[in-house]
Amino acid sequence: MTNLLVVAKSPVPGRVKTRLCPPFTPAEAAALAEAALRDTLDLVVAAPATRRVLALEGEPGPWLPAGIEVRPQRGAGLDERIANALADLTGPTLLVGMDTPQLTMRHLTVDFANHDAWFGPAADGGFWGLGLRGPDPALVLGVPMSRDDTGAVQLARLRSAGLRVGLLPVLRDVDTAADAGAVAAECAATGAGRRFATAYDALSAALTVPAGARVG
Repeated sequence: MTNLLVVAKSPVPGRVKTRLCPPFTPAEAAALAEAALRDTLDLVVAAPATRRVLALEGEPGPWLPAGIEVRPQRGAGLDERIANALADLTGPTLLVGMDTPQLTMRHLTVDFANHDAWFGPAADGGFWGLGLRGPDPALVLGVPMSRDDTGAVQLARLRSAGLRVGLLPVLRDVDTAADAGAVAAECAATGAGRRFATAYDALSAALTVPAGARVG
């Protein structure tokens, strides 16, 4: 089986999903982040895995389900934090973030029989998933993060290492209010990410400025 590794921030107002503000308040943005994280972790708990690990920036809270090992993130940049989280694991590993509550069991089911790596591209140019038969930190360390070419650079790194790379579906990260609306609609249509879809519907209904609208 595969290790499942989630890299996430604790959903604290003012420290997560700040690009959702406005139209959402910092507390509302944190509520959406918590809903997305809960959906992701519940799916991870339900999936077959060797280990289920959360590399967390911040402190765990009541949103943490049983069955998840929590390890603090270590390092300065996100590439270092991912690399250090991978260094703690042995054997096939699939890494995902907290920004894609629309994940389903299909996305977490990867087979390394004919692949050395799996790559899940994000619509914004990043990546939502990274699967490695051997979790080598050097495959991530030094990749520039949070850029529109992050995914391309990471994929090239895998291929330049001579790995047989399988491609996972493109998914949209929740970064902006427009992203949140699109992902919530996808969750409602598929039945995935129910907490996120419910939280988005409740919070967006109370907005004086529609989610996704330009402000200022």
